[in-house]
Amino acid sequence: MSSFWKSFGPGLLWAGTAIGVSHLVQSTRAGADMGFGLAGVIILALVLKYPFFEFGPRYAAATGTSLIEGYRRSGRWALYLYFASVLSTVVFTQAAILMFCSYLFQNAFGLEWPVPTAALVLYGIGGSILWFGRFKLLDLAIKAMLLTLTIGTLVTAALVLPRADFSTFSLAWPSTDLVSFAFLLALMGWMPSDIPTAVYNSLWTLAKDKSSNVRTSVAHAQLDFNIGYIGTSILAFVFVTLGAAVMYGAGESFSPDGAVFSTQLVAIYARTLGPTFGAVMMITALATMFSTALTVMDGYPRVLDRTIALVFRDDPALMAGYVPGRAYWISFVTIAALVWVLLTFLAGNLAAMIDFATTMAFVAGPVFGYLNLRAVTGPDMPAEHRPGKFMVAYAWVGLIALSAIAITFLVSRVM
Repeated sequence: MSSFWKSFGPGLLWAGTAIGVSHLVQSTRAGADMGFGLAGVIILALVLKYPFFEFGPRYAAATGTSLIEGYRRSGRWALYLYFASVLSTVVFTQAAILMFCSYLFQNAFGLEWPVPTAALVLYGIGGSILWFGRFKLLDLAIKAMLLTLTIGTLVTAALVLPRADFSTFSLAWPSTDLVSFAFLLALMGWMPSDIPTAVYNSLWTLAKDKSSNVRTSVAHAQLDFNIGYIGTSILAFVFVTLGAAVMYGAGESFSPDGAVFSTQLVAIYARTLGPTFGAVMMITALATMFSTALTVMDGYPRVLDRTIALVFRDDPALMAGYVPGRAYWISFVTIAALVWVLLTFLAGNLAAMIDFATTMAFVAGPVFGYLNLRAVTGPDMPAEHRPGKFMVAYAWVGLIALSAIAITFLVSRVM
């Protein structure tokens, strides 16, 4: 157990990435619009995606390298495809997260700053944590924020639970007459996160090894991930409950305007339960979104730094023991500047930005799910740590199902 606690943390960092937009925004919207009618859709996403996230820490612990090296071992095309995917989504995704977080930040402290300014302040806070504390402080900060948001969410959910109408609970795929296909894919796209974030988990597993001077075993990496995944799954339904109990059937819906949308739930809780619990919900929401913002602030530059290094070295064997270099901070500053530009000129419809990003994440998910499966079943993976026949079959079922849903959506858009 002592060696497990030394390696414990990457799964929570991944959970910090996951428990953000998918929970506070999409899960709460699902509860507000349909009660518990979309429970089956959320469970389906959680079940189908599980193996592809688990392959991240498994691969890192078994090989001592990240999934990025696993992609390169599948061929240069896989590495370049992943690199292109990151470059095409990094600014858009980070801007959506920071815009949402900045509205909550300003509401919590009574500020009226321009959105780009507030976003840069938050980026600066995150950058200070990463610069002065490096991985160790990131690990500690995320654990503290996850503890805060978990307590706040559970307390608030317990108070509103008697108001929830569980007669709406359904495991069936809903009719498109009741909810649009686009929203279903937006809900599933980042539920609990998008599949490429498995790469983050593999990188954080390696970073944890370096900071603790303990090589994480595959069993400990899997346990660490499972704790984070189970907690993330439970909190997804807690946020559905928050939306269902407070907004479903109340004749109220979320505003498409970003500033209103981001604080509407908090205002409703303050009105329903009183200002004290409105404040609890505000702290919970801010901890939820800033934990996501902070992990993504580290995750994207870490991914870009390692990918660039591998492109130039062109040999996964040379990446063993690699630590983030100058490209990490160049990427960090560049992303900050591009996010500021995007928020300055496109700080409009937050809900639409998030829906688009989550939908694209779902459509691209099966491709990276396949690459993750290929990595953990490849010849460089020690035979004793490769997934068994059941896990491989489970992954193929997930790939087929996710691909079928994505193709159906794409066809529906063309027809």
